Amino acid sequence: MTPMRSLYVDMNSFFASIEQQIDPALRGRPVAITAIDNESGACVAASYEAKAYGINTGTRIYAAKELCPGIIFRPSRHRLYVRVNQKIARVIDEIAELEFVRSIDEFQVALGGKTSELEAALDLARNIKAAIRERVGSELRSSVGIGPNHLLAKIAGKLEKPDGLKWLAPENMPDAIRHLTLDDLPGISKGIRGRLYDARIYDTTALYRLDPRHARMIWHSVEGERFIRALQGMDIPLMPTKRNGYGNSKVLAPVHRPPHKAKMVGRWLVEKASERMRRDGYCTRHFDLSLRMTDGPRNAGKKITATRDTRFLLSIYEGLWRDIRRRSNGDVLSITVHLGDLILLTERNGDLFAPLSPGMPNEPEKLATVIDHINRRFGERMVKYGEHQDHPGFFEKG
Repeated sequence: MTPMRSLYVDMNSFFASIEQQIDPALRGRPVAITAIDNESGACVAASYEAKAYGINTGTRIYAAKELCPGIIFRPSRHRLYVRVNQKIARVIDEIAELEFVRSIDEFQVALGGKTSELEAALDLARNIKAAIRERVGSELRSSVGIGPNHLLAKIAGKLEKPDGLKWLAPENMPDAIRHLTLDDLPGISKGIRGRLYDARIYDTTALYRLDPRHARMIWHSVEGERFIRALQGMDIPLMPTKRNGYGNSKVLAPVHRPPHKAKMVGRWLVEKASERMRRDGYCTRHFDLSLRMTDGPRNAGKKITATRDTRFLLSIYEGLWRDIRRRSNGDVLSITVHLGDLILLTERNGDLFAPLSPGMPNEPEKLATVIDHINRRFGERMVKYGEHQDHPGFFEKG
């Protein structure tokens, strides 16, 4: 079975579902979100109950009233939707490797280790869907797609709505997308569709079987070749980047920018990065700390013995923090921690003097794993490593 590398979460009728979550009187009723409250305005979002009447994004208000006389309009509340987006991101980040927040209602999760296996990826998807409903809102449904790359995961996430869960890989392609049109695929613009028609490519089956080198000519760009190779199941990243570690980068709110407060946020980021690293079975051999300060950027790093022990990593963090603070007196605008030079725990050598058995966790690492299990079972930060400061908002991963 092709390894799964990406999981895509697409929130269903996001804006309308948030309004239905906040106001129970709206549940089960047709709701449309508007930006301008007049007859000439348009709907920017619609609940599934409204979509059943043919009301979608872009439908004029007067037309929506004609299609569904009982429709309920609510003004768009972007700040509210952003807050819910951030809460969902935090929930996903606690149980999975949140790689990117793609948009206000789309999230990309990286799969690896055990979760690269299809059944484990499906279990993770079910856990994410359940966690969003339980911890953010019961009305917030999502469709999840799984694939060996982001393109196939995203297409899979569009196959079943609402509340869907689908996967795509060479094993079920192109049959699984045979019913889709070229316009249904992300990345196929009207211009590209026209070029495909000129090349006698009229459907998704023919597109799937297209020679990637021919696609480069049709697109007039290497992106055509990359698109087809991704559609055929190759692990093609959306951007030419290579993941080589675990980390968090956080832009600090003004209240957290004084150094003594920023330091506590950094401790929190170390805890989260090391927890995710353990979950995927890795150890780190290099710790990097980067601060963007009012008097300029500051960086410090240290090569370390392969470890997955949060307490040890926090001690390294403390030393790097002191090193940077000796060179700067400014406030901290953003902070990045990165655990790099990874090695699988199963590949780590032993040490007679530590003592450390080959491929096995030491006692502090075993304790860290126990703490992970407790926090996952009983709630966020039931057990923590001394003082730290949670910071609201989502993260950009390193």
